[in-house]
Amino acid sequence: MALSYWLVKSEPYKYSWDDLVKDGSTYWDGVRNYMARNNLQAMKRNDLVLYYHSNEGKDVVGVAQVVKESYPDPTTDDERWVVVDVKPVVPLKQPVTLAQIKADTKLAQCALVRYSRLSVASITPVEFRHILKLGKTKLPAGATRTGAAKKGLSKAKPK
Repeated sequence: MALSYWLVKSEPYKYSWDDLVKDGSTYWDGVRNYMARNNLQAMKRNDLVLYYHSNEGKDVVGVAQVVKESYPDPTTDDERWVVVDVKPVVPLKQPVTLAQIKADTKLAQCALVRYSRLSVASITPVEFRHILKLGKTKLPAGATRTGAAKKGLSKAKPK
């Protein structure tokens, strides 16, 4: 099955890329928008995720990987909401700012630009690769292989 690519947003004062790296994994919770929820439900194990700091910084700072597909959000009793488990893969060597993304014609249709308030969005493989290129970052060997996500997740930690 082909990988899908995503972008998730987090306010760094609530849960930063550094927090994810320190924790080793987490479940992605707090989504209360139906379109974002549907995107979480569409995420599959091993899909790759760009990690975007919203409000402060406003930049893509890392790549994470889905290690567990959607399941009920443990932070609410409302059955409509779900989470996925993610783990860090690699930080971007150079963060890619929102201003860079908006100014780049190759990213004009990127969900981050078109749906600026959406916290979980699908992006194309071309957009994903281009953002990595702007961030001067290469994925580590094996990051896109099926089963690569098996390493490193013993128990997801809440964010």
